[in-house]
Amino acid sequence: MKKKEPIRIMLVDDHPAFRKGLAALIGSQNDLEVEAEAADGAEAIKLFRRFKPDIVLMDLRLPGMGGVEATIAIRKEFPEARVIVLTTFDMDEDIFRAMESGAKSYLLKDTPEEELAETIRAVHAGREKLAPKLAERLAVRQKRPELSQREIEVLQLLVRGRSNKEIGSSLFITEDTVKAHLKTLFVKLGVQDRTDAAITAIRQGIVHLT
Repeated sequence: MKKKEPIRIMLVDDHPAFRKGLAALIGSQNDLEVEAEAADGAEAIKLFRRFKPDIVLMDLRLPGMGGVEATIAIRKEFPEARVIVLTTFDMDEDIFRAMESGAKSYLLKDTPEEELAETIRAVHAGREKLAPKLAERLAVRQKRPELSQREIEVLQLLVRGRSNKEIGSSLFITEDTVKAHLKTLFVKLGVQDRTDAAITAIRQGIVHLT
């Protein structure tokens, strides 16, 4: 009887030590093997073209092109690509953007070994897999109106403590236009003032301080 081929995996993470540990963990499973490793999004795209792995384990925060952008690019060229996000970030916006990009699952880096392996097998078999708590948060986030690019820019400056005048100067718009954007932002985020908007933006991962 012919031996079943293992599931071929590509790791995408900018921390070599983490990749090494993850590769060892995956290698301990008889039906899984690491075929390629990338340190950033651009390299991930190149290596996917070369190896066409069965599964990609993709971090979100990467130098240069991030994990969401890399996932979108890979799936645009290879619609059948199966990506699992494996990250330390579990903010609502991160989960939403990752799943919108076409990822099939979203896991945190402290996920137990067996759960990681089972998720890889499930996604390889064609299923989407998301923990109930994350699925619930994703459903809530999906109901929120989308922010425009300009609204996000205003929010980013607001989080950094800029006044309406400073925001207007930075974006080359009037203070009245800034106030109009803030009014719309407050409604979309379900908040009452600038402070609540800033806290919500950070808590949900709409804006990152780093």
